[in-house]
Amino acid sequence: MHTNGYSLARKLVFEVAKLKPDTYVAEVGNKIGAELLKPHLCYAPALKNIVERGWVSALAHITGGGIPGNLPRVLPSGVRAEIDLGSWAVPSIFKYLAKVGKIETDELLQSLNLGVGMILAVPPPHVKPVEADLKRRREKFFRIGRIERGDSGKARVKFSGSLNL
Repeated sequence: MHTNGYSLARKLVFEVAKLKPDTYVAEVGNKIGAELLKPHLCYAPALKNIVERGWVSALAHITGGGIPGNLPRVLPSGVRAEIDLGSWAVPSIFKYLAKVGKIETDELLQSLNLGVGMILAVPPPHVKPVEADLKRRREKFFRIGRIERGDSGKARVKFSGSLNL
């Protein structure tokens, strides 16, 4: 869950679906309580070398507010992020919550990180070294989009594609 969406998750799991923490949920592949209590990943060890080498322009920790609420905070004016919603595998817990709550994509994106806990804005010359460093560390990552010129006053994040729910 990566530090966000717990109030919504608890409501859906324990009030809507009326599950108990020790209920095994096949779609999730785990007892629901254990799934909700999985520890948050600490990004510092994976990102230390990348940041020290100056390979990243910005980092956005995707917490409450999801991608649209957090990514714009690290973008300079005059640019926007284009995010391809089909570029990463949405973890099963989010698919389950979306199904139980019958939640639309826009609300999912605002309420949950959907498996994207940290976004790195990487200038094109540094993309390959960053990916190589993360692979060497056996870190899971996805290239989810790109930065484009944007008009001031318009949406700072543009979504394309669809979530793999």
